[in-house]
Amino acid sequence: MAGRWIEHWDPEDDTFWKTQGERIARRNLAYSVFSEHIGFSVWSLWSVMVLFMGPEYGVDPAGKFFLIATATLVGALIRVPYTFAVARFGGRNWTVFSATLLLLPAGAAWFVMEPGTSYTTFLLVAALTGVGGGNFASSMTNINAFFPLRKKGWALGLNAGGGNIGVPVIQLAALLVIGTAGAAHPRLLIGAYLPLIVVAALGAALRMDNLAPVRNDTGAAREALREPHTWIMSFLYIGTFGSFIGYSFAFGLVLQTQFGRTPLQAASLTFVGPLLGSLVRPVGGLLADRFGGARITLWNFVAMAAATGVVVAASVRASLPVFLVGFIALFVLTGLGNGSTYKMIPGIFQNKALERGMAGEAAAAYGRRLSGAAMGFIGATGGVGGLAINLAFRQSFQTAGTGTAAFAAFLAFYLVCTLVTWAVYLRRPAAEPAPAAPHEGEPRPAYAQV
Repeated sequence: MAGRWIEHWDPEDDTFWKTQGERIARRNLAYSVFSEHIGFSVWSLWSVMVLFMGPEYGVDPAGKFFLIATATLVGALIRVPYTFAVARFGGRNWTVFSATLLLLPAGAAWFVMEPGTSYTTFLLVAALTGVGGGNFASSMTNINAFFPLRKKGWALGLNAGGGNIGVPVIQLAALLVIGTAGAAHPRLLIGAYLPLIVVAALGAALRMDNLAPVRNDTGAAREALREPHTWIMSFLYIGTFGSFIGYSFAFGLVLQTQFGRTPLQAASLTFVGPLLGSLVRPVGGLLADRFGGARITLWNFVAMAAATGVVVAASVRASLPVFLVGFIALFVLTGLGNGSTYKMIPGIFQNKALERGMAGEAAAAYGRRLSGAAMGFIGATGGVGGLAINLAFRQSFQTAGTGTAAFAAFLAFYLVCTLVTWAVYLRRPAAEPAPAAPHEGEPRPAYAQV
């Protein structure tokens, strides 16, 4: 897979961007979104497979939560190598390979999804679907290199949002299967995705490009790991993306376990939150482009804490309508936060370059180099947050029979995220002078602007 390499790429050059760069970047973005979309669908496959698993499968709710958690964990950890694969093999080449690889977990699920299969087998196949979670990291790293800083919030938000929609789409497809053929036919759903995987791989092979200037840089990885902002943003991304993926995977099972919904009733509600959270992610990026990612992220965490308070109250009172209102609001807010936090990452590292005396293209190149490396670690940590949410639900239902305790813990975590965002990126000591106005076209070296 050696073809379609672009030797020169300078998106910060306005002339280059307007004459050829934007057209090429948008084309790569479109096919990246589709491939990542299918990857997310495969990663979230077991969030709907558990709805098909009736009593004849012999798996209790705790066991089902653990299947989901296993897929979440593998999808989170595999994001790190996927991030650096783009620089090693090329964005187009890796997208072709990673899309084709999705045939393995989808095919395995098709073979084993029937009563009588051992729980260990289900667990291994659920782990395989984690490769779909890795597609997010490689896709975001790749698209980050295509777009100029001023467009990254929109581009990364659209790329991630289009991928995130893979979660509600497969949930909608499961609703269609359960509503028409019944819960005894999960293979119909899996079979529908096998040709879509092939289409995603072929689209990437025929229409995407590799960027030669993006080279594997282990020094960038080491430098990113030494940078405190990488770990601070990882922590905040647990609160946004970790919540999105954790809630998306667990929502249907919570409705079944806590509110006694049937598989069809659960499936008819499960997709709404992830769909809205996915659609609003580009809006979070756009708002961050305009008002600053840190400001949007701060108020988003405040709103997430408030929405979680509504969910806790509804859980205590066993009020399904209020629970749905609060939970769907949480999904919308996780989507906004996903967009604003990912916009912050390249801005933070470009501001670090300005603090070190760099300017112009040197600062932009430094920001691209470090942010591309950091995104893999930040994305992986965010995915682990989804694992924590599923394990928290598992423990809460095991000990108390409801998810109330888990939601109370999530509320406390969002308050901590609010405090961290304010303290690191928005608080300015009274004695600190305002930053000097930047040169035309350069970002302001203040973290409130990231």
